[in-house]
Amino acid sequence: MRKGLAIAAAALSLVGCAAAGPPPAASDAAALSPQARWEAGQAAYLAWNAKRPGWRTTASGLQYKCIQHGPANGVKPAPGATVTIHYVGTFIDGREFDSSRRRGEPATFPLGRLIKGWQEGVPMMRVGDRCLFAIPAALGYGSRTDRAPIPPGSALLFDIELLAIPPAA
Repeated sequence: MRKGLAIAAAALSLVGCAAAGPPPAASDAAALSPQARWEAGQAAYLAWNAKRPGWRTTASGLQYKCIQHGPANGVKPAPGATVTIHYVGTFIDGREFDSSRRRGEPATFPLGRLIKGWQEGVPMMRVGDRCLFAIPAALGYGSRTDRAPIPPGSALLFDIELLAIPPAA
């Protein structure tokens, strides 16, 4: 009986492998341009991150997770507001490319002048909130080549703390 079950399980495993098809050939990846491989890696990271506990994804593809909450009655910035924040920006491999925290001074920006991911994400926050954002390239700098050190097609990760909404001048 046990032998019969083992043979049946092995047969089902083989059938499952056959139905899935062979793994992609190594030469397929090698045939891609370096940029296409980069962008595929970025997309794979975002697909993986979207399944992690606590992360949410908006209709545009922006991913976010709040890790600290300010007061429930805290003010949210209007989409075009100027905000004062602390932030750390990294690539998906953890390399930091910009940080107000490292400089030891918060930054004040008008949201309308920032990347689309920030324009969408920061207005969802209340003063005192700290959120993590995973921003697809389309909501970041896209395929632009003038944004060194950020390569074209990069997904960007930000840790943003909304400190204040300064009054309009």
